[in-house]
Amino acid sequence: MDNDLIAWYSPDWFMPSTFRSFTWENPILLYLLIAAPALFILRWLLRYKFNQKLPVAVTQKDLRTSPINYIRLLPEILLLVVLMLVILGLARPQKSNEKVEQWAEGIDIMIALDISQSMMIEDFTPNRLEAAKEVARNFINGRVQDRIGLVVFAGDAYSMSPLTTDYELLRSYLNDITFELIETKGTAIGSAMAVVTNRMSESTAKSKVCILLSDGENTSGNIDPITAADLASAYGIKIYTIVVGKEGMVPYGKDFFGRPQMIENTIDETTMRKMADIGGGQFFRATDNKALEQVFARIDKYEKAEIKETRFKDTSDYYMVYLQWAIALFLLWLLLKSTFITNVLQD
Repeated sequence: MDNDLIAWYSPDWFMPSTFRSFTWENPILLYLLIAAPALFILRWLLRYKFNQKLPVAVTQKDLRTSPINYIRLLPEILLLVVLMLVILGLARPQKSNEKVEQWAEGIDIMIALDISQSMMIEDFTPNRLEAAKEVARNFINGRVQDRIGLVVFAGDAYSMSPLTTDYELLRSYLNDITFELIETKGTAIGSAMAVVTNRMSESTAKSKVCILLSDGENTSGNIDPITAADLASAYGIKIYTIVVGKEGMVPYGKDFFGRPQMIENTIDETTMRKMADIGGGQFFRATDNKALEQVFARIDKYEKAEIKETRFKDTSDYYMVYLQWAIALFLLWLLLKSTFITNVLQD
């Protein structure tokens, strides 16, 4: 119910729902609503005790009562109601409409994901690629108003998703990632970084971030990773690099009898460390699923958009409604005092 559309003389102003919708500027005055009837009762008792009484001799049969006699109480009741309405007005009934506007200066984030054959190694559960996809999903779920894009690379690199805030679309792209997306064998880290830079070159975001996840060894492509990192840094892109995997013997597929096959795995961190230094970001090493989750959680904490909030409070006063009722009833009280209802001897 919109109170601004109700006439002041409407009885709706005295509905319980209307009173529940109010806030009160001076709520302590509402306690006087209890004191007002007590004051009138005390006034009546004092009058009864101290007013001058005239003895009148009548017979028992002349003592008669009628309900119409109680009309003489009407002026007193009206005066009490007037007082209570004035108290309501002084308590300042109000309605506040608070609006909150939030906005954030979003961050542009490109995730570059290695899908080369080495990502099939099963030192993660179920393998490196699936573990990376899972933490990427969780990372996307935790972002607000940030544009996120996706680049995949093996022996070559291509952009799977441009920068977008359609997180549902991004999650569907992640689900579609398989080792068969790129036929060229190898790991082209430099090419992946070049595709990221190309996608973010026209970005006007306050912060531009690349999260590059690989086994850390560049074996393909025609662009040197360090050169690609220098180019990205020139465009203001911060680079976080993550090397996944353990060194030594690691499980890779199964033999004829269904037993895990073990192969020798080496990790080259040097290039990925230098790329992170050039890009002003940070290098991470993850050797299992939990460590990889912690890495993405730390990056998520580092790269948070600043959320700003503005509050607007629109307050409407309704004390005049109850004061108008008080004035109207006070005028009625004065009118009744000029009629036969008044008690001349008492007043």
